[in-house]
Amino acid sequence: MHLQSLRSAVVFFAVMVCLPLKTQEMSVHHWSGKKVAYLGDSMTQKKDPNVKVYWEYLAEWMETEPIVYGISGHQWTGVYGQAVKLQKEHGSRVDAISIFAGTNDYNHNVPLGEFYEESIRETVFNGKTVTRKYRTPIYTDSTFCGRINKVMDFLKSNFPEQQIYIMTPIHRGFAQFNEKNIQPEERFANDLGLYIDDYVEVLRQAALVWAVPLIDVYATSGLYPMNDAHARYFRNAETDRLHPNSNGNYRLAKTIQYQVLALPSSF
Repeated sequence: MHLQSLRSAVVFFAVMVCLPLKTQEMSVHHWSGKKVAYLGDSMTQKKDPNVKVYWEYLAEWMETEPIVYGISGHQWTGVYGQAVKLQKEHGSRVDAISIFAGTNDYNHNVPLGEFYEESIRETVFNGKTVTRKYRTPIYTDSTFCGRINKVMDFLKSNFPEQQIYIMTPIHRGFAQFNEKNIQPEERFANDLGLYIDDYVEVLRQAALVWAVPLIDVYATSGLYPMNDAHARYFRNAETDRLHPNSNGNYRLAKTIQYQVLALPSSF
């Protein structure tokens, strides 16, 4: 290495070490200036002005422009409507699309279903006609897999040049919003006998089926609301360990940031 290059590297390292963390987070990188659409549920919708949502942190740190469509209570059927609205309002003028949903599908007892329906078809292999199993994607609102297929097919068809990634739900703690809206913690199965991690596993498979990155915050965020020590990350220790507070969203955002930085911001 030339002496001048070595000096430059030393100066850069010294500056980065001395800079405050916030200044380092604001440094220019390949996501700077990109438009990111956020589809999802109450984890994404900003309802409380006193709570800073994960995408607000990401917008500051990564210098991105958020386009937010998340709506409280939405399942993957709602995400489809959000995707349609995104395309109508912005066309292809977006760089990346984030999907953060699935916890409400679990809570509303949506059957998992299958991604494909199998049949037998003829095809040509090395000049000979052969008979083989054949998979056809299932598009339906009645199952979790079918809902995911509908959303991903729409996004792949209308945003072929955009970065699209799926995020798994985080762990679910107890929540009581009123007398008729009481949601047990995730140690309880839903009415179908399915646990939240059954839905998380389907989303992991969906990333493989649709060739998109998966940000598995269920596994990597560190947020675990069933433990009393983690109540500090959620809205209310007694009545809402489902939604992260600003501290929980900060931790969630840091987890997302480091994984998103490893992805191309555009193609």
